[in-house]
Amino acid sequence: MEMFPIFFKLEGRACLVVGAGTIAAPKIASLLRAGGAVTVVAPRANSAIAAQAETGEVLWHAREFVPGDLNGMFLAIAATDLQPVNHTVAEEARARGILVNSVDDPPDCDFFYPSVVRRGDLQIAISTAGKSPALAQRLREEIAALLPEDTGAWLDQLGETRLKMLAAFPLGEDRKQALHLLARRETCVPEECPVQRTLNRMLASKAGDAQR
Repeated sequence: MEMFPIFFKLEGRACLVVGAGTIAAPKIASLLRAGGAVTVVAPRANSAIAAQAETGEVLWHAREFVPGDLNGMFLAIAATDLQPVNHTVAEEARARGILVNSVDDPPDCDFFYPSVVRRGDLQIAISTAGKSPALAQRLREEIAALLPEDTGAWLDQLGETRLKMLAAFPLGEDRKQALHLLARRETCVPEECPVQRTLNRMLASKAGDAQR
C-alpha cells in the first residue's frame, strides 16, 4: 500500500510519548523541535528526559501507561522496549482515532518516522514504509553530502526575495519563469542574479513613482 507523504504543523498540539529511554529520546526531540506539546508517560526516565521534565520542556508522568493518557492527544508514540505495552498503546490510540507510531513495529503504525535531511527550513524526508530504515539512513547520508551546509540560509534569502517578487511582478508567465530562475542557485546567487537585478530596478522605479 502506498504511503501518503505529508508534513504536519505540530506547534502547540498535544503529543503523547509512552517510554522515556533511549528509544523514546529521539522521538521526543523531534516532536519538541516541531513545537509539539509533549507529555511523557513512563515509570522511569533517562537523565536527559528527566532534565527536560525539570525545565518544563515536557510533562512527565512517572507511572505506567493508562488508556486515559490518550485523551485530548493529537498523536501518540509508543516507544518502550516492551512490545505488549507498545501494542496496547497502539490499539487504544486507534480506538480513539488518534494517529500512532509504535517504534520498530510497522503493523502497529499509522505513520512512520522518515530519515530527514535538514538545512534550516529545508527538510527532505525519506521513508521506506518501515521496510528498511538502514536504506533510508544511507540515502539520507548521500543526499546530505550533496547539499551545502548554508542551503538553509540561502533558502531564507530566497523566501524574502520571492515575497518581493510576488508583489512587484504581475501575475503571468514572466513571473512564473522568474520564480523558477530564482530557485536555481547555480545561476541566481544573490550577488549576481538577473532576477534580483530586475526586481531591484522595478522596486526602484516604483519608489520613484511614489515620490513624484
